[in-house]
Amino acid sequence: MRVMILGAKGQLGRELAARYHQRAHVLPLDLPALDIGDPVQVREAFDNFPPDLVVNAAAFTDVDGAEASREAAFRVNVTGAFNAAAEAERVGARLVYYSTDFVFDGQSPDSLAEEEAVGPESPLGIYGFTKYLGELATRRASRHLILRTAWLYGPGGNNFVEKILAAAASRPELRVVADETGCPTHTWDLAEATEALCDAEATGLFHVVNAGACSRAEFAQAILRMAGSPARVVPCRSREFPTAARRPARAVLDTAKYTQTTGRPLRGWIEALAHYMERRKAAE
Repeated sequence: MRVMILGAKGQLGRELAARYHQRAHVLPLDLPALDIGDPVQVREAFDNFPPDLVVNAAAFTDVDGAEASREAAFRVNVTGAFNAAAEAERVGARLVYYSTDFVFDGQSPDSLAEEEAVGPESPLGIYGFTKYLGELATRRASRHLILRTAWLYGPGGNNFVEKILAAAASRPELRVVADETGCPTHTWDLAEATEALCDAEATGLFHVVNAGACSRAEFAQAILRMAGSPARVVPCRSREFPTAARRPARAVLDTAKYTQTTGRPLRGWIEALAHYMERRKAAE
C-alpha cells in the first residue's frame, strides 16, 4: 500500500508516519517540500507518488493566530483540503481529513454525535470556520473519511500538556480556566483509530476522541499529578483570560459510531494521558 501523509512534520503527522511505516510505503510531505495550498505542487506530488491512501494532517491550528492571519488559515485548512480532495478523487485514493470540535458553538449540554447539525454560523472563530469549510471541501473526494477530534497532544507538539509542564517549571501556582469542557486526545489513539477505520473501509464522518470529558483545569491537574509536580492549579473563568478567538464552552464528542464500526471503544483520557507521560519520560 502506498500512503501519502500531508502535514507530516506536525505532532499527528509524525505519529501517523511512524504507524504506517510498519505496513506501507509511506511518503511524508510538509513544507518546504510541499505547499498544500498550491494546486500545481499538490498535483505533481500525486503524479510522482500515486497513493492508495492520502492522510491529510496538514492544518493551520493556531486558534488565536487565525483571527489575524485569515488568509494563511484559509490557504491550509480550506484550499489545501480542496486540493488534496481533488487529487485524491482524480487518482481514486481514499482520503482522510482531520477536523475539530471547534466547528460547534459549544452550547449543547449533551454529547455531540456526528448527526448534530453544523453550519457556517456554528463555529465561534476563523479556525473553526475554516475547518468546517475544509470538511465540505474534503467531501469532493468520493472515498473520504472525516475525523473530528479535540484537545490533541502528542510527542514534539506545542500542546496543552507541554505548556502546562513548562509553566509549572517556573511557577508554583497556575490559573487555568474551568469553564471550558472537552475531550483530551492522544495522537497515539487518533492514529490508531485512523488505521482501524481505514482497515474497516469506513467512509463519511466520525468523532474520534479519548473517552470521557474534563475541564481545562481538571486536565491541568491530572497533568501535574502524573508529572509529580508540586505546582497547584487555581481554577478560574475564561473571561479572566480574554483571547482573540472564542472557544466552545462545552464540546463533548460522542464516539459511539466509531465503536460500532470498529468493534473497539476508545480508551479513557486519563489512561491515554498516562501513556503519553510514560512516552515522554522514556524519550528524555
